[in-house]
Amino acid sequence: MDLTSALPTFLITLREGVEAALVVGIVLACLKKAEQSQLNPWVYGGIAVGIAASALSGVLFSWGMASLTASYPQYSEAIEDSLEGGFSLVAIALLSWMLVWMTQQTRTMKAEVTGAVKTAIARDNAGWGIFTLILIAVLREGFEAVSLVLAYFQSGLTPVVGAIAGLMTATIIGLLIFKLGVKINIRAFFQVMGVLLLLIVAGLVISALAHLDIVVSQLAEINSQAGLCFYGDSSCVLGPMVWDASSILPQKQFPGILLKILLGYREQMYTVEAVGYLLFLVTVGGLYLNSLTGRPKIAPSNAKSVESSN
Repeated sequence: MDLTSALPTFLITLREGVEAALVVGIVLACLKKAEQSQLNPWVYGGIAVGIAASALSGVLFSWGMASLTASYPQYSEAIEDSLEGGFSLVAIALLSWMLVWMTQQTRTMKAEVTGAVKTAIARDNAGWGIFTLILIAVLREGFEAVSLVLAYFQSGLTPVVGAIAGLMTATIIGLLIFKLGVKINIRAFFQVMGVLLLLIVAGLVISALAHLDIVVSQLAEINSQAGLCFYGDSSCVLGPMVWDASSILPQKQFPGILLKILLGYREQMYTVEAVGYLLFLVTVGGLYLNSLTGRPKIAPSNAKSVESSN
């Protein structure tokens, strides 16, 4: 089994899992401080249901893909590439949003979660309030991870192995922080993971464009409509080839395969792919770097508590 394709899903579930573990740890700490530890089972229930719902969404999507290809066998390849490209776009949107917006939100995570727990405890249905808080947190992280796994589903079960390993590692990190009191620089962790994920998502941009090219080519061939292809000599919609390094650094051999997974490297790059890759790095990468350097808009009295959450 080639475990290289497990790296993207490992990294995303590790990052998302640690964030979810922080939310869970903060909630449990708040319940303990408020002497409401009898509500802990609602926390564990929210975790279990969130993970199960995330996994179920992946199963349902996979079942839907299999049903479509079985119903329209003549378009099976086009359908498969369309769905893979679609999942890549969903993963690009979700992960880009997570990198930019959630990076800003982590600065005030502790204060916001603590406030939500206090509000839930003050209500009559406190258990359901805690359950909903945890469920939403786990589902949000879980759906982002599932989207990435589905974007890499052509690699078989290997991405699933990476996702499970990432969740297990995130669980261990959560236990080290909240049970054993191990000090971990969470801010530095998220920053390093953010840069790696930014490059991985940039690679997904290339994959999405490549799937689009394959789909248009297949539809043009099936329907005998050569006019669908703008660049018949090189690719269908990707334009002229920028470089061909297949004889020097093939993407299916080490270290090319590792560069492909982590940096979006392709042995053959076309004009539209190169433009899309650079445009993504400039726009989303710029927004992400700005979110790292921008100062949170909070009151001075809350600065100490927010800093401690990072």
